[in-house]
Amino acid sequence: FMQEFYNQTYFDRKGVPMESSFQMLLWSLTVSMFPLGGFFGSLMVGPLVNQCGRKGTLLINNIFSIVPAILMGTSKVAKTFEVIILSRLIVGICAGLSSNVVPMYLGEMSPKNLRGAVGVMPQLFITIGILVAQILGLTNILGNLEGWPVLLGLTGIPAVLELLLLPFFPESPRYLLIQKGNEEQARQALKRLRGWDDVDDEIEEMHQEDQSEKLEGRLSVFNLCTFQALRWQLISIIVMMMGQQLSGVNAIFYYTDEIFKSAGVNKNDVQYVTVGIGAVNVFMTCVAVFIIESLGRRLLLLAGFGICCISCAILTMALNLQATVSWMQYLSIACVIAYIIGHAIGASPIPSVMITEMFLQSSRPAAFMVGGSVHWLCNFTVGLVFLYMVEGLGAYCFLVFCAICLVTVIYIFIIVPETKGKTFMEINQSMAKRNKVEIQMDKQKLNDFHPASETLKKKEEAYSANVL
Repeated sequence: FMQEFYNQTYFDRKGVPMESSFQMLLWSLTVSMFPLGGFFGSLMVGPLVNQCGRKGTLLINNIFSIVPAILMGTSKVAKTFEVIILSRLIVGICAGLSSNVVPMYLGEMSPKNLRGAVGVMPQLFITIGILVAQILGLTNILGNLEGWPVLLGLTGIPAVLELLLLPFFPESPRYLLIQKGNEEQARQALKRLRGWDDVDDEIEEMHQEDQSEKLEGRLSVFNLCTFQALRWQLISIIVMMMGQQLSGVNAIFYYTDEIFKSAGVNKNDVQYVTVGIGAVNVFMTCVAVFIIESLGRRLLLLAGFGICCISCAILTMALNLQATVSWMQYLSIACVIAYIIGHAIGASPIPSVMITEMFLQSSRPAAFMVGGSVHWLCNFTVGLVFLYMVEGLGAYCFLVFCAICLVTVIYIFIIVPETKGKTFMEINQSMAKRNKVEIQMDKQKLNDFHPASETLKKKEEAYSANVL
């Protein structure tokens, strides 16, 4: 419907139909502007979170959602498709900022025993957003000639809600203490978040992190890339983010309709099956929230990428044999579902959690800038080259994704440590040997954290019991 709108608008202006090649160019720009905007948004993360704070950045970011929503929602009335392309770039900036700042904000506020579960929540709500979009995009709801501008305009509603509600939430305590030097505000924020007044243990832990970081100062992206003490952490997030986007998730969604059609699903019913796949995605991400603290980050990463690797290999075989072997089309459907499950429990949610945990306060904004940039550049690249891969390789293109998943699994198995239940300083210490550096810490004070952790755990259990 949008392509028809592009063509009709061009015809009304020029009096001649739009050439198919020009229409394809405009549509390719429309699609690719979103990840390109995401890349630019990722580059803005460091300066904004350091100057405006995590909460302040998220409030400012709503501008990049509300404005393009208004522009896209009124584009058909205004008879202009150019604003849709521009708006896709702007809303991409919003996605680039939020996909990095939200995990950072939540990770810094969370107690260590819940940090993984809370860190997966942004990905859970992304999958819920995708499912809601799929439902609203059904032809009998808003996926039709009259409804598509309304569907695009609805993207501003979550931003309006955040603009109204987020001011009532506290700023990141770590940002307040370590970067702003305001212990009293950090203490008050922690009291609100934890629900009790005795937060001395966590404040002391933040002071230890602050003392450790004063030796290295706040790191820019360039400093981070040349800083030996964080070399393997940086390589790890680059590999995980590349693996996340180059593992073929966009290709799987691209092929889903064709796979279901070949399996005998009615053409008009395919959209409902796609919604069902979206529901599986939500359910399995929800499962990841509940199992990440018991199974750990590393195991979920290995399992997730491993399932994706095996699914891509079997899917390649099934797609090539389904014309001659009748039951192969059902195996193709099973592979798609298995792939979605693998991506939902590991490849999608865990890498952003690892960025939060593997870097300290001084280097975390730069790390999110690097990780976010890699994420969106790889997303942009897949969108740009995938159709050419399909044209040249056909179903064998999934073997490329299979190889990428396999390399990612091997790297994670050899290099990436488990971070479950550890403080940021403990995780940093565990990576020091691989980076061939020594982190100077007051061992007595570090030992003091362990009873503090137990005290915090007991307080949380008591608080939960009172709530129940």
